[in-house]
Amino acid sequence: MASYRLGVRVGNWLEEELAEEERLRDFIRKREQGQLLGQRLARLQESVFKKVELSVSSDGFVHFGDTVLLMNPDNKSSKEREPEISGDVTLAVDMEEVSLYSDEPLQISRGLSAVKSVDPMGRNAFCIVSVDGSAVGEPLRYGQNFLIGTKGGVSDKMFYLASDHKTFREFAKKSRLQKVFLTAELSYLTFWQAKALDPQLRLEYEGCPVPVLFWKRI
Repeated sequence: MASYRLGVRVGNWLEEELAEEERLRDFIRKREQGQLLGQRLARLQESVFKKVELSVSSDGFVHFGDTVLLMNPDNKSSKEREPEISGDVTLAVDMEEVSLYSDEPLQISRGLSAVKSVDPMGRNAFCIVSVDGSAVGEPLRYGQNFLIGTKGGVSDKMFYLASDHKTFREFAKKSRLQKVFLTAELSYLTFWQAKALDPQLRLEYEGCPVPVLFWKRI
């Protein structure tokens, strides 16, 4: 019988060799399909941080089809309540971290957050979408239903901003008010209206075009 040498294979050497070949084939397949984690991260950053051009209003009003930012301007009262909040913040889309490790296309999460950036990009740019069939370019009017859709290539599918009344179990973590989230389904939860800032003048403003800088959902 031949004596033992270093070149003698012991253990489950065949299974380990086959497993290594399978890992190599899987790596090559994912690289060719662009599914490696590094490739997915690069695409995510390219879409989320891609610069977006905001719409320019020639008449000073918001129009259907416009690309806008939803910004909360800096104010003293908010800093007194939340010392860590300072400066202008914009509403932004969150990405689903779990989808980075899946072979499925990148998915955005239902949650949103505020970012300290007023530079328009794929993450914080939204589109004004008609509900009643108003044509693109028509001015948005006070009291008229409209949708707020995602913009900028974050996802191949458009998602819409939605909100519902708060409950004992469902509410925003910070403010403990009603939650704002994204959904792909149209319902009354995704319908928004612009209201005059002064409650005493809401009837007078009803049906008038919404100015660019002074509109929000009440």
